[in-house]
Amino acid sequence: MSISKEKEEEIKKLMESIGIDENDLIEKFIIGSGRGGQNLQKTSSCVYLKHLPSGIEVKCQKDRSREVNRWLARRLLCEKFQHEVLLEKTKKIQEIEKIRRQKKTRSRKQKRKMVEDKRKHHEKKNLRLKPQED
Repeated sequence: MSISKEKEEEIKKLMESIGIDENDLIEKFIIGSGRGGQNLQKTSSCVYLKHLPSGIEVKCQKDRSREVNRWLARRLLCEKFQHEVLLEKTKKIQEIEKIRRQKKTRSRKQKRKMVEDKRKHHEKKNLRLKPQED
């Protein structure tokens, strides 16, 4: 699998627009780990990027192809840079935070308040019922 010229140009424009210069990046290729078999353990397809001025580091090993991983790592670096340096929340980061909030356990006080609110709501609905005939 390879990355199209349009996608390469798109990532270059994005990097320029947020202020990341290609010369400020350190790029290393590391032997991958995890699932993927012999090919993964023989080739250096894992991409490591570090933006020197900001100190942001990214490692990407989502695909078996080095070229695809380079593109993905740059896109991930741009997202991290926007979030940390420019303080912009990207959609992906917002989704991660939403899931984190949903999974977070509630405190006793929060649980107690939630149960009280449910009881009040139940009582309100019961008041709306028609009177039962005996």
